[in-house]
Amino acid sequence: MDILSNLALGFSVAFAPINLVFVTIGVILGTLIGALPGIGPVAGLSILIPLAFGMDPIAAMILMCGVYYGCMYGGTITSVLLNVPGESSSLMTCLDGYQMAQQGRAGPALTIAAIGSFAAGTFSVVMLTVLAPPLAEAALSFGPPEYFALMILGLSAITGLTGRSRAKGYAMAMIGLAMATIGLDPIGGVPRFSLGNLELMDGIGFLPIAVGMFGLGTVMAMVDSPTDIQIMKTTLREMIITRQDLKESAMPIVRGTIIGFGVGILPGAGATISTFLAYATEKRLSKTPEKFGTGTIAGVASPEAANNASTGGAMIPLLTLGIPGSGTTAVLLGVLTLFNLQPGPLLFTKNPDFVWGLIASMYIGNVMLLVLNIAFVPAFVAVLKIPYRILAPLIAIFCLVGVYSVNNSVLDLWLMFTFGIIGYLANKMAYPLAPLVLGLVLGGYMEVSLRQSLKMSQGDLSTFFERPLCAVILAIAAVIILWPIVSKLFMRSSKASKPVLSGEEI
Repeated sequence: MDILSNLALGFSVAFAPINLVFVTIGVILGTLIGALPGIGPVAGLSILIPLAFGMDPIAAMILMCGVYYGCMYGGTITSVLLNVPGESSSLMTCLDGYQMAQQGRAGPALTIAAIGSFAAGTFSVVMLTVLAPPLAEAALSFGPPEYFALMILGLSAITGLTGRSRAKGYAMAMIGLAMATIGLDPIGGVPRFSLGNLELMDGIGFLPIAVGMFGLGTVMAMVDSPTDIQIMKTTLREMIITRQDLKESAMPIVRGTIIGFGVGILPGAGATISTFLAYATEKRLSKTPEKFGTGTIAGVASPEAANNASTGGAMIPLLTLGIPGSGTTAVLLGVLTLFNLQPGPLLFTKNPDFVWGLIASMYIGNVMLLVLNIAFVPAFVAVLKIPYRILAPLIAIFCLVGVYSVNNSVLDLWLMFTFGIIGYLANKMAYPLAPLVLGLVLGGYMEVSLRQSLKMSQGDLSTFFERPLCAVILAIAAVIILWPIVSKLFMRSSKASKPVLSGEEI
């Protein structure tokens, strides 16, 4: 009964005219951003952060979340029509989606992707509705040691954001944590690393860093590597699917949804891993695995369902525990902190209209996206024809005006330019950017929780292991961080233990 009353409250907020406008704007912008190759949800959200300032927090987060799951839909368009994933989680859709387009079946591929995305997105929001309240209620018993353990668990998400080199990912996270210490000491109020600059007393802002690294960094990458793309056309009439298409896609959508949601909850796993798992599962279960990669519709339905189911899954640890499960949710965590809203159990008790309004807006946004991605695909395809030489300057101007207009700070502009260059160079050298953002966002919370815990225990570190829940959370974080290393060592030892056969034995 509580869930129904909470949803009623949420829909009363979400159906407010201004919030309906922002969810519509969010999903449209998200689809456009997802459809533009090379930008993706993290960069798209970072570029749009300045829009949130001056807005009501509920409307701002409804807009941002609309962009988030809109991007997940939009990446399908370029994957199918161009064989270019709009972002990494759409990579698996290219394998069969583009092959279907070459066979003249781009329309059915896009329609099934939209239907699968809608079903998976709606399921994930239903699960968010059901699971979030009890998880948040259980977390109300947390003290500073448990919150510190949660921050460590959140930082363990770096293992899924590091790319090929974990060392580079951890190095970027340490830089983010170090940057979080700049400004006034949160306990003693003493200036630290501010170099006598009054503006740095408040610390380094999340906005110029995120917009610089992801926004300007993306612009520099566009200018450095412009690409000419050939777009395969599709019409509204071609979007019609057959009963056979639905039959072949039904179970792949169900399996992809379950996999995507389960993986999305895990810190650091993200949508990309879920799409790989979903595609591999379908290929393994298929009676005709040889058709995968040649244009089978199941190869589109399953990864697309997993892609969108992971969004709702990632929102559960973000809203209830303050743990971002991906680079995108790390940016959303930063947006929440800009409004002085700390995600976690207290968010549900102190700001129920905010939480449930946001959840209800996700139901509405999924319906809007289903309509948009079936009826208006030809219009989105037309946007892809905008050349990068026009698009890149427009994004740069938006970043510049947006960052300056928030605080009217020249320092913020210098930070944005500096981290734009850093973001561009880091991408060129395969240094992941998301861990730095994660470290910057979580660093302040982690320091406060740590120092409060040590004050409570009079400097005794054993308090983190004597409290059962805290010890369990730290153990989980340790397993997540160390598992890749342990598994590698295990594989090496198993290879070394295999006997080498002589020529006669062979």
